[in-house]
Amino acid sequence: MLSLKKSAAIVVASDRAYDGDREDATGPLLSARLTELGFSIIAQTIVPDDEDMIVSTLEELVDHEVSLIVTTGGTGLGPRDVTPEATMRVIEKQVPGLEEEMRRSGLMDTRYALLSRAVVGMKAQTLIINLPGNPDGALSSLASIQDVLGHALSVMLSPTFDHDTTR
Repeated sequence: MLSLKKSAAIVVASDRAYDGDREDATGPLLSARLTELGFSIIAQTIVPDDEDMIVSTLEELVDHEVSLIVTTGGTGLGPRDVTPEATMRVIEKQVPGLEEEMRRSGLMDTRYALLSRAVVGMKAQTLIINLPGNPDGALSSLASIQDVLGHALSVMLSPTFDHDTTR
């Protein structure tokens, strides 16, 4: 998929999982899927639905030059769903096409995909993708964009990427 750095981190935003009231099912599934896609998982963490804590975690991972960060949880309409707001505070460029494709693809499974506020963006050479907290939703959202992740990361990570050579 990609000959450049392929490191990934998973950030689970969930008050209940953070407090130990519920086991996180989504993080391990995403870890397995990203590993299948050829990524080396260098971090997997659970944080509460706290905007400042999510921002701090994302910034720390960006500082460690992780090429891909996927978050799961906190993308809905609930009062504690703040992952998109945290992500917007971190990213320098938004990638709306990936957001739109995840929602469009999700509509094939459920009309509730329209309620997703997931954000995709980049900071420095890190791509950050918000995924739903639901295991099926997270995996299907990732699947809907996985075919372009390699190209996206190649463009981001290569200082001299030539678009003409990919056509």
